[in-house]
Amino acid sequence: MAVRSTPDASGWVKSARQVERERLLRRRSIRSGSIATVSTLLVVVLLVWGVTASPGWERVRETFFDPEQFVRAFPDVLSGFLLNVKIFLIAEPLVLLVGLSVALVRGLRSPVFFPLRALAVAYTDIFRGVPTILVIYLVGFGLPALGLQGMPTDLATLGVIALTLSYGAYVAEVFRAGIDSVHPSQIAAARSLGLGHGGTMRHVVLPQAVRRVVPPLLNDFVSLQKDTALVATIGPLEALRQAQIHAASTFNYTPYLVGALLFILLTIPLARLTDYLAARSQRRRGQ
Repeated sequence: MAVRSTPDASGWVKSARQVERERLLRRRSIRSGSIATVSTLLVVVLLVWGVTASPGWERVRETFFDPEQFVRAFPDVLSGFLLNVKIFLIAEPLVLLVGLSVALVRGLRSPVFFPLRALAVAYTDIFRGVPTILVIYLVGFGLPALGLQGMPTDLATLGVIALTLSYGAYVAEVFRAGIDSVHPSQIAAARSLGLGHGGTMRHVVLPQAVRRVVPPLLNDFVSLQKDTALVATIGPLEALRQAQIHAASTFNYTPYLVGALLFILLTIPLARLTDYLAARSQRRRGQ
């Protein structure tokens, strides 16, 4: 008795038994996904019911979820949030530049560059060890106190400098990990072709390293976007400071909810982009 076969999309011929097995697996996958979706919705409904049925819900609703206060605070918090975005967009390329420069300096092996390597190591150790908010305080209040001519006094600019110093140390280690992940045979092949250290790094090592570290870099930038709110501690009227002003005048914390929602609307797309790039990187490596 002949076994019927059917061509698939790639032109290969599958037996009827293989086709049936794939259909069964597809049905199981759909059924499992449906069960997971229903379970998740059920958990969310139970959590919402548990919160809204609690004795103190009415007071929490009035304090954190007041529609009138939400509408009243939204324009000011939004204008402050635009400053957060501006700080982020200025700090991000500076962080990349500082991080890549420090990573490249740490990769210099010649003894003549030992002082530079030592400075790069000290920079990464210090600024990764000090909390970001303390860096913002030290830069925001310390630099103006020096009284040096030409020193920036704008609070937002000082916040950008502090975030760049703090996150530059983290990004430097990300770049260094990417550079170290390139197989030594790649470097040896480039040197055998006559490329010097600079040419090897530019044409062989860095292109591979940067592709490998894009997902962790985006994770750092998600954190950077959130930490722009810390600049409020030295005075700029960004989203958190605007929310504080409204909350202090009304004794209602709904303005903080406005700020939280604005940050979520910006960070979630970045997080999903990070997940997509990480998954694409795994697929390219065949994992």
